[in-house]
Amino acid sequence: MSANPFLDPDLVRGDLYRSSHRLAERTRALREAKIAGRDAVGVIVDLVAQRTPPGAVVLDIGCGRGTTTLRISARLRPRRLIAVDASAALVATVRTRLAEASGTGSTVCADFHHLPLPDAVADAAVAAFCLYHSPTPVDAVAEIARCLRPGGVAVLATKSLDSYAELDQLVQTADLDPDAVRRPGLYESFHSRNLLDIAATHLTVLDVLHEEHLFEFKDVGHLARYLATTPKYQIRLAGAPAELAAILRERLPAPPYLTRSTVSYALAARP
Repeated sequence: MSANPFLDPDLVRGDLYRSSHRLAERTRALREAKIAGRDAVGVIVDLVAQRTPPGAVVLDIGCGRGTTTLRISARLRPRRLIAVDASAALVATVRTRLAEASGTGSTVCADFHHLPLPDAVADAAVAAFCLYHSPTPVDAVAEIARCLRPGGVAVLATKSLDSYAELDQLVQTADLDPDAVRRPGLYESFHSRNLLDIAATHLTVLDVLHEEHLFEFKDVGHLARYLATTPKYQIRLAGAPAELAAILRERLPAPPYLTRSTVSYALAARP
């Protein structure tokens, strides 16, 4: 196993994303907490739309639950849309969501280091909040570049290395995980500070955007819902998140609890 569990491919395909439920709950809790910062999916789709012709072929690499996939399908109406993820459970979720939304698109279960796609097949590609699961994100960017036609664009999105660091301190203060502030973070291999350099290895970077997002958890119940779905910490509670909320109420100062993240986007093109 990798020293950083988020870079262990067996864990990523297994416990982390064995089902879409935990990811959905974590995303929902974080979205409800956000009090500042633009909708990341909207920014990504705007960037793609500005550079993509009608009738394009678009790839959504590391598509997760398919939120970006659905937005691309609805707004761009691409001639062909291919959503790719290494998790079979997430791919099945995307397939279901596309069908329920009457969206057009196909799904592929594959590792983004080895995309089962021809060279120069796509006009645009998105890799949003996924490349930090690669120990060698340069290799994943090379694969994305290979699949783009010359002049095709990619939007790569990630977050800052210190994202949600305030929550690490809360977890440690509550003695739920005494090593919380020292545990490897999700964004260590691909983050706001190395995004430009990694993208530029195989693509021509056209623009980089950094935006600050601020989150407020207004009560311990809301914070517990988020922490119970976060795989970073070693929290062992049989009754989470209800039991977790009770412990937080006893051990933490009164809410609200604030945390922040930098969300970064690179718009790049294949030379």
